[in-house]
Amino acid sequence: MSDLNALQSGLNYRFSDSALLRMALTHRSYGAENNERFEFLGDGLLNFVVADALFAAHPAAAEGMLSRLRARVVQKQTLAQQARRLRLGDYLFLGSGELKSGGQDRDSILADCLEAIIGAVYLDGGFAAGRHFVLEQFNDTLSKLSPDSLLKDPKSRLQEFLQKSANAPPQYRLVRTSGEPHQQHFVVQCVIDGTTSTFHGEGSSKRNAEQRAADAAYQHLTGDG
Repeated sequence: MSDLNALQSGLNYRFSDSALLRMALTHRSYGAENNERFEFLGDGLLNFVVADALFAAHPAAAEGMLSRLRARVVQKQTLAQQARRLRLGDYLFLGSGELKSGGQDRDSILADCLEAIIGAVYLDGGFAAGRHFVLEQFNDTLSKLSPDSLLKDPKSRLQEFLQKSANAPPQYRLVRTSGEPHQQHFVVQCVIDGTTSTFHGEGSSKRNAEQRAADAAYQHLTGDG
């Protein structure tokens, strides 16, 4: 477990009550007292702040487009990417089972943790602090997001980007399938020549997982996210 003071420096927020931060980092596998309630609060604040920012930035966009833009920001993959930039996985309090299975790098756990930290910042510093924290964390994503960016699906957008760069097309590999036949869960890896980074996507169908993996790869390669 790393020093929480270092994490607060990375977050660019200093907690008056450090117990709130510790709770935000505590996964349910660690014990009965965990970050699920903070996650609920942070999710609500995140959605509102992002909606408010998009409403102001795109005055001509209709409600449906604004909803799609917001979904790009608050989706699990985007949150997990930001959590990795903050190295949240190094600070998580996880049960032994989650530690052994790599929970510290799982998209869902990282995304939930970031939402819980947003909730903790709100509880510690109030609405203004929470709003400022969200905008600071997602400023780059919001500034690069536009209605035009949603006109093509992620796989097409990634392939066109790679073609322009004279790169080989991406390859998609099925990593894992789980769940009952009527409710399966797919994990897909997107592999790109010339990079050692790996990009994963999860979804209720193989196609959906591939699209999310492609989106993660595109955002990484272009800095859009």
